[in-house]
Amino acid sequence: MNNKSETKHTCCGGRQNFWLWLGALVVGSCLGLLGVEWVNTMANFVATIFTRLFQFIAVPTIALAVTTTLATFGMQRETRRIFRHTITYTLLTTIAAAAVGMVLYIIISPDNLPMEMVKSSRLGDGVPQEVTNGSYFDYMIGIVPDNFLRPFIEGNVLSVLLIAVAVGLALAKMPEGENKVLLMRGLSALQEVVSRLIRWLIAVLPVGIVAFAAQLSAEVSAGTVVASIGKYVAVILGGNMLQFFVVLPLFLVARGLNPVHVMRRMMPAVLMALFTKSSAATLPVTIQTSEERLSVDSKVARFVLPICTTINMNGCAAFIFVTSLFVMQNGGVELSLPVMLLWLFISVVAAIGNAGVPMGCFFLTLSLMSGVGAPVAIMGVILPVFTVLDMIETAENVWSDSCVAAMVDKDMKK
Repeated sequence: MNNKSETKHTCCGGRQNFWLWLGALVVGSCLGLLGVEWVNTMANFVATIFTRLFQFIAVPTIALAVTTTLATFGMQRETRRIFRHTITYTLLTTIAAAAVGMVLYIIISPDNLPMEMVKSSRLGDGVPQEVTNGSYFDYMIGIVPDNFLRPFIEGNVLSVLLIAVAVGLALAKMPEGENKVLLMRGLSALQEVVSRLIRWLIAVLPVGIVAFAAQLSAEVSAGTVVASIGKYVAVILGGNMLQFFVVLPLFLVARGLNPVHVMRRMMPAVLMALFTKSSAATLPVTIQTSEERLSVDSKVARFVLPICTTINMNGCAAFIFVTSLFVMQNGGVELSLPVMLLWLFISVVAAIGNAGVPMGCFFLTLSLMSGVGAPVAIMGVILPVFTVLDMIETAENVWSDSCVAAMVDKDMKK
C-alpha cells in the first residue's frame, strides 16, 4: 500500500507536478516564440524522441493489458457486461461529437475556397501515396493480421488489439495447469516491467512538455493558422470545445459523476495526448492515471481503455465529418440533410476503424474523399492547420476515453 501511495505522489499525482508541467508549458511556449533556429531544432529533436518512446511503450501496453484481462476473466458475465457498456458509451459519445459538428456546420456555414488556392495546393510529402490511391476497404483488410510479428513491428494498433483478444481468450480457455500458470506469471512480470518504464517516462515528462510546447508555438508563430479557412477551423474547434467541456461532462453528470473531479484526476493523460497527438502513444499514461489518480478498477481500466483507444474517436469523427462536408461542398456537392446524415453515419464508422496515431484522421479522410471522387487537393489547404487541430482532437479523444472508463467503472460498482 505504501508503494502505491508513493507512486501516486511521484509519477502521476500531486499539485506540485501540475505546476511543474504548467511551468514547462510556459517556458516551452516562450522558447518557441523566440524564433531561434537551433532552439527549434533541439525542440523538434526532443519532442520526436518523447513521441517515439511513448509509441514504443504503447504497443506492449495494449497487448499485455487486454491479454491478461481476458486470460484472467475470460468472457465471464462481468467481462461481457464491461464490454457492452464500453461499446454503448463509445457509440453514444462518438455520435454526439459528429452531431455537434453537423449543427455547427449548418450554423456557421463555411464558404467555398478560392479556386486558385485549391489549384496551387499540394498534399505535402507527409502524406503516403498509397493513401490517395487506396480505399477504406483496403485499410480495413490491412487490420486483419497475416503475420504474428508484423503488427507489433509496424505498430498497427488495431491488429495488435485483435491478436491480444484472441490470445487472451485462448489462455482463458486453457485448462488449469503448470503451463497456464507459467504463462500468466510471465505476462504479469512483463506488465510490471512496462509499468516501471511508464513511471520513468512520466518522471522526465516536463522535459518533453518544454519541447512539445516550443515546437507548437514555433509552428503557430510561423503562420500555421491560415485565415482563409477560418470558418472551417471555427466549426472544428467549436465542436471540439463543446464536446470537451459540455457534452462529455453531461454524460458524466448523467451517470452521477463529478466532471470537474474526473477532469482534474485525468489531466496528466489529457495533457500528454495534447502534446504527442497520439491516443495510442498516450495509452500507458491514461491507464496509469485512471488507476492511480481516478481509482478506476484495474480490471476495468486495462480492458476498457485499450479498446477505447482504438474505437472511441470523438475528435476524429467530428474531423472526418466536417472535413468531408467541406471538401464535397467545394467540389460542388449539394449538402442536403439526408447527405449530411449519411456522412454522419460514415464518419462514426470510419472513426471507429481509425488508428490512434498522429495524422490518422487526416489520412483516413483523404482516403474517403479519394474514394468518392471529391477534390482531394483541398486537403492540401487544410494540411497547414491540421497540426493544431490534431492536438486538440487527440486530447478530446483521450478525455472521452477517460469518461467512458469512469462511467463503466461506476456501472460495475453498482
